[in-house]
Amino acid sequence: MDNGKLLKEAKEARKMAYAPYSGFSVGAALVTKEGKVYRGCNIESSVFSPSLCAERVALAKAISEGEKEFSAIAIVGAPSGEEPKDPCYPCGVCRQVLSEHVDLSAFRVIVEENGKAVPCTLSELLPKAFVFDK
Repeated sequence: MDNGKLLKEAKEARKMAYAPYSGFSVGAALVTKEGKVYRGCNIESSVFSPSLCAERVALAKAISEGEKEFSAIAIVGAPSGEEPKDPCYPCGVCRQVLSEHVDLSAFRVIVEENGKAVPCTLSELLPKAFVFDK
């Protein structure tokens, strides 16, 4: 799926965000290697620690549906009620969680900056991911 289409999916997901505490709405669109898209939005809680980031919501939806192979995720975020202007990269927790389910060097993370899609790999965002050796 092309980067622009995936960013549009993330913008649609952002419309569903529940962000009454931070006032910052985020949407994510995760695409499988077969091209199926799973959307996620941030869902906050008044006690904060159980709050969920959009990226992890999309990933949980996909995994709970049996998906195991992913190629990219697009992320957009901005104060609620405003159009995204600045890139919205995944937080450290989301980077680590994603790293456990994707090929770090091939998985694309797409953000938007000045109206243009800006892709990078997850390994660029998390160069020394924690790996648990079983």
